[in-house]
Amino acid sequence: RVKAYPAREVQGNIWIYFGDEAENGAAELPEPPQLPNVEARHCHLFEAMPFPCDIDHAVVGLMDPAHGPYVHRSWWWRTRRSMHEKSKAFAPSPLGFTMVRHRPSRNSFAYKLLGGTPETEISFRLPGVRIEHIRAGRHTVCGLTAVTPLREGETEVNHALYWTMPWLTPLTPLFRPFARTFLGQDRTVVEAQQVGLAWEPELMLINDADTQ
Repeated sequence: RVKAYPAREVQGNIWIYFGDEAENGAAELPEPPQLPNVEARHCHLFEAMPFPCDIDHAVVGLMDPAHGPYVHRSWWWRTRRSMHEKSKAFAPSPLGFTMVRHRPSRNSFAYKLLGGTPETEISFRLPGVRIEHIRAGRHTVCGLTAVTPLREGETEVNHALYWTMPWLTPLTPLFRPFARTFLGQDRTVVEAQQVGLAWEPELMLINDADTQ
């Protein structure tokens, strides 16, 4: 008598589909996200962190392409002095939109570790998946961030990191604190948001719905 839902393992991640189609026994369901250029390998680094918010508010933060320089300020990523005006191009993609491939900011120290001239593309897929694909010469770094609702007012943010550079793998223990710091910065903003959201304000879009 317990409900059963379709589940698939893809590239080391387990995806569970619990939409209405699954309950109605639909023959075809949406395919789980596939990360480009990482083949069938499992992730090298995985971190999960609970966020004290409903999934909708976690998704809004996840899909905000402009929050990086404000939220993720660190000596090893970007500093306040390195901020500058820039523009990015967007295109529609399945179940969301994509920040099309571009050269990332030179003011990001972490990108310098990859060498060469890295290019990155970031895809956002509803209901709550973000895929960042960084290409540096013949090598690839790919990050998958997915949000999972736990209960009302609590959401888990999962982050998996893949790469094709063998020399990065021994450094994995060193990367873990940075990954947790990165997620923690997002969580700090979410915690601050809850103060205002407790008053149930009317949430409005700035400009039109299709304006980034």
